[in-house]
Amino acid sequence: MPDQKEALSVSDAMALAKGALEGLRLKVVGEVSEATIKPGYKAIYFSLKDGQAVMPCLMWRDQYDASGVTLEDGALVEVTGNFTAYAPKGRMQFQVRSVEVAGEGMLRLQVARLAKALEAEGLMSPDRKRPLPRYPERIGVVTSPRGKAVHDIIRTLRRRYPVAELVIAGVQVEGDGAAAEIVRALEAVGAEPGIDVVILGRGGGSYEDLMPFNTEEVARAAAACPVPVVTGIGHEPDTSIADMVADVRASTPTAAAEAVAPDVAEVARTLDAGGTRLGRALTHLVAGLSHRLGLLADRPVFSSADALLATPGQTLDMLADGLERALPGYLSRSEEAIVRAREALARVGPRLTEQHASRLERERDRVVSVGRLLVEAADRDVGQMAARLEDLSPLAILGRGYAVCYEEDGAVLRSAADVAPGDRVDVRLAEGTLGCIVESVGSEG
Repeated sequence: MPDQKEALSVSDAMALAKGALEGLRLKVVGEVSEATIKPGYKAIYFSLKDGQAVMPCLMWRDQYDASGVTLEDGALVEVTGNFTAYAPKGRMQFQVRSVEVAGEGMLRLQVARLAKALEAEGLMSPDRKRPLPRYPERIGVVTSPRGKAVHDIIRTLRRRYPVAELVIAGVQVEGDGAAAEIVRALEAVGAEPGIDVVILGRGGGSYEDLMPFNTEEVARAAAACPVPVVTGIGHEPDTSIADMVADVRASTPTAAAEAVAPDVAEVARTLDAGGTRLGRALTHLVAGLSHRLGLLADRPVFSSADALLATPGQTLDMLADGLERALPGYLSRSEEAIVRAREALARVGPRLTEQHASRLERERDRVVSVGRLLVEAADRDVGQMAARLEDLSPLAILGRGYAVCYEEDGAVLRSAADVAPGDRVDVRLAEGTLGCIVESVGSEG
């Protein structure tokens, strides 16, 4: 400082103060207030405060943009810079060269940046996440072997779903080396044969304690696990990066255990209800089929042979009747035609010459031959039809030595099992009927 023998101008005094202040470089921690960040301004203006003092600050726009920090009222930041003086206003202020979020805020900023990068890769996409198995047989658990979380998980699964087998990988869940242990455990449990789902959990703790679950390696290990991963990290106000990458996120280890397995009591109720519905459905189906079978059994075709033979028999009767009516008329017309032809020949014969007489004789022979053929063909047709009628007649069957046996009520007897010794039966022969008493009953052969 110069000797104060002479008075200084205000400008000189401010320049002297500015030079002295700018030589003092400091690192200061404080809470942001009155932040003014306006487009077009060359500098960012704000204040830092604690419980006893307020310090006005400025930071040039290019340095602020490069810092990656967003200044908001109430944020705790750590700034580096020096004091300076603004002579036109006689104001002292702190010129900030760099700024960082202080304490836990820095951790949160780092976590947010990592989460944004992983999200851009698609690790947090809902399309990547897998559904949980409905009835897992083996459940992997990655957590501390000494914490409360592992006991909560075991107790919950024993109560809700005791049929599952647990494969527990005890790891360090906080502090140095915790992230690496978690990654190795996820890889080992995921490779274990028969594992259906993995629970990644820990109990409550501070944000700093939660940091292993906010690391990139744990996030990538959870995403690469070959089976679904359910997180149960007991830090409800916060969501870790592992929570964001996991297939399902639960708020606590207990909630994670409830998410991976059904309640056996509820499963039993569901099965009982399904069994009841299935029983009713089967009963209804059997009743319907039984009713349908009864209707079919009552049809005449299953109780009397006449139902099958009635229509063909009537058809044969009609054909026979028509044949009997048609043959006499056909033969009569043929004979009349021959007579008329003979008479015509007789009338015109005397007028014919010898040449015509010879021709007429040939025609006469031809007519006689054709008439004979017609009669023979008609005889053959009548014979064939009569033979067909004879073959189809039940009486012809009886005539070949067969018989029809009837029960006392007149029903046709089809099986020896339908009568017993001492029963009376009627036997229909080709000629006449016999009344018989059954002496013995035997099987076929």
